[in-house]
Amino acid sequence: MQKHRIRFSTWLAIINIVSILIYLGYYGYWYFQKQPKFGGQKLLLIEVAAGIILVALPFLIEWIGKFYFPQIELVFYFVFLYLSILLGSGLQMYGVPYWDKYEHILAGIMLAGIGYPIFNSLANVRSSARTHPGLMSLFSFTFGITCGVFWEFYEFTADGLANLNLQRYEVGSHLLLGRAALMDTMGDLFADVAGALIMAVIGYLMIKNNPSSSRYLVFQFKRKQGFSTIHF
Repeated sequence: MQKHRIRFSTWLAIINIVSILIYLGYYGYWYFQKQPKFGGQKLLLIEVAAGIILVALPFLIEWIGKFYFPQIELVFYFVFLYLSILLGSGLQMYGVPYWDKYEHILAGIMLAGIGYPIFNSLANVRSSARTHPGLMSLFSFTFGITCGVFWEFYEFTADGLANLNLQRYEVGSHLLLGRAALMDTMGDLFADVAGALIMAVIGYLMIKNNPSSSRYLVFQFKRKQGFSTIHF
């Protein structure tokens, strides 16, 4: 009989949820005591609480689709959620220099990671990982970058329609000019490329050195019900 164990990514999901509940309990208490610790504390509590939905989303999709996301993808996903929702928004750490760039690197890694199972599904060849590690990694790299570019398109469009300053072209009431106005957008794109490259190199080395390790990079269909355990 095969023994099943809790996935490492599931432990990260548990850490996320426990941390969110602690945050809601502590900062919610002080908010209702009318002694909020941060400005806009009510909105922060709502954003952090919504993080529970984002943590649960991959498991819900797995349950409905009866498959497992790539393990590496989930690991980076839950690390990203912790940095962005709990630390970034909840504890207001976006004031830390380059904090959003670290998140863009992680986003690049995650988006590039999705490229592996997509390539594997499109190729529809069981030995694709063994015969095309370079092609899989190239597809992963370009897929991650493309998604990053489309995200910048979204920010540009949202700024034009609603003046949200997502691309940081304005500081206070001062409009940045020339190269300064491009720094945030170009910095985000560089971070996306760096993250996609990291994932492409990781995937290539894994597959090249041990083709069977590709199971950590592609979708795994379930043999049994449940979404919290899998045998590797």
